[in-house]
Amino acid sequence: MDHILDEIVRAEGLRKTFSLSRKQQRAERSGQKRKTAVDGLSFSAYRGEIYGLLGPNGAGKTTALRMLSTLIRPDAGNAYVAGHSILTEPQKVRDSVGFLTSDLKLEGFFTPAYLFDFFGGLHGVEKRVLAARKEELFARFGIDRFADVRVRDLSTGMKQKVSLVISIVHDPDVIIFDEPTNGLDVLTAKVVTDFLAELKGMGKSILLSTHIFSLAERLCDRVGILIDGKIAEDGLLSEVAGGDLESHFFALYRAMKGDIV
Repeated sequence: MDHILDEIVRAEGLRKTFSLSRKQQRAERSGQKRKTAVDGLSFSAYRGEIYGLLGPNGAGKTTALRMLSTLIRPDAGNAYVAGHSILTEPQKVRDSVGFLTSDLKLEGFFTPAYLFDFFGGLHGVEKRVLAARKEELFARFGIDRFADVRVRDLSTGMKQKVSLVISIVHDPDVIIFDEPTNGLDVLTAKVVTDFLAELKGMGKSILLSTHIFSLAERLCDRVGILIDGKIAEDGLLSEVAGGDLESHFFALYRAMKGDIV
């Protein structure tokens, strides 16, 4: 396969810096008033593959994915998703992307059925197509029994499932998941990871962040190891991991930051 022709996401020197409050400075154990969350991030992901951004909490994974999803604007650099610039064509990027984050908060007053229809309308999904897609996805995730129950009365796992189907209501080409199994029980986590594998089988391109080595090894074709907002190494899983992703990660981490406390 010619991966040059199949490139679906390309990040070029993305950088993002945030101001820190005094409370945040104390938490960071730093007197610096600004923190660089992502620092010159560059990588490529390819059509029909799963690319994993792997790193500890605070490595910059969420910030990176939010920039790629056009939720926040980089201070420097650019990225292209499905051929569209996040800087000059943000709406086209949004049309091509489904983004799921554990920070997504659904309004508790509304029902899954209402929210699915609402977001489908925002994406311009034709009503007949939307109805068929709702029936398929709600049945796939067992949401159909809770379609008319208010979100506030759903379990945490069911809320996550509803968030997932809403994020892909418009059948996007690129699906971005920030810590897709975070906070889920083992049964719900398996439903989500199995679905990720199914989406890949359907030809979708998936970009996910995780700190779970076994998840990356099970799902990803390629990984990028992110440390302090920079890609320490990336490539095919077999090339990066050498058969043991966890050991490889900690070796890189020690080389860059010294002994692990």
